Amino acid sequence: MIHTQHANNKTEIGAGIVQYEDENGLKFLSIENAHASATVALQGGHVMHWQPKSAAQPVLWLSSNARYTEGRSIRGGIPICWPWFGAHPTDSSYCPHGFARVIPWKVLETSTLANGATRLLLEMTHTDVTEKQLSYAYRFALAINIGETLRLEMMTTNLAGHPFMIGEAFHTYFNVSDVENIQVTGLENLVFSDKVAGYERNVQHGPVKFNSEFDRVYLNSRRDCVIHDAGYSRKIRVTKSCSHTTIVWTPWGEKASQMADMGASNEWRKMICVESANAMENSVTIYPNETHTMVTEYSLEALNKV
Repeated sequence: MIHTQHANNKTEIGAGIVQYEDENGLKFLSIENAHASATVALQGGHVMHWQPKSAAQPVLWLSSNARYTEGRSIRGGIPICWPWFGAHPTDSSYCPHGFARVIPWKVLETSTLANGATRLLLEMTHTDVTEKQLSYAYRFALAINIGETLRLEMMTTNLAGHPFMIGEAFHTYFNVSDVENIQVTGLENLVFSDKVAGYERNVQHGPVKFNSEFDRVYLNSRRDCVIHDAGYSRKIRVTKSCSHTTIVWTPWGEKASQMADMGASNEWRKMICVESANAMENSVTIYPNETHTMVTEYSLEALNKV
């Protein structure tokens, strides 16, 4: 489902890029090129939809009950967790997973790459919320390449006179045929912290499979992850750099039923979160005048491809 209802004030801001507003005044970008279609919410710098022209199904999952409200996160797509992952380390009143996903962003540049992909450069704006929750000077930007693959670059520049530490994640919801019939490879033999088991630590043996609520933070995870989906006859490959953590999450039925924005009764079965991140002991220290860039790229492969 793509959020294009009540699209008002349409303006073409680049080749194949239309900016519009919904009935709540939130701004979105609709992108169409020779390779793919996509939708980006400027609240949160949030990629909501991406589907290569070669794909029968969207790659990203978006809840039919997602909220499109100022200051609230959108359930599905690729929420940005920044500048912390999970609860704030000292103040639980602050937004879980940081504030970047609920703050307006602005478009700095648009361009068409040599391969026909669309490139967007966005920057998070500063508001009273950002100033209160992160008092030192920084710049936070996001580059999005939309084509046969989807590439995201999250860039944090330290403009302060001292080092600071961040946690971050692309909290990506992938569209799958049925979470109980998929598996994820690339995390074998890694240590994970299991939120469902009270953050107990263990080691992953074999592919990741799902038959109940699942919420694990895999540490020192640098390899590609691959979602094997026989129902859709495809693999989704998650490639990344400068990311040392992978989070895998599905709420399963009971928890999903308690979340008003998770969609219809079994809609949760159609998604799995595989998140490129830096969290817990993999959090990143950034020194003055330096920029840390975390990159992730998503691509599709036929299921029988080695």
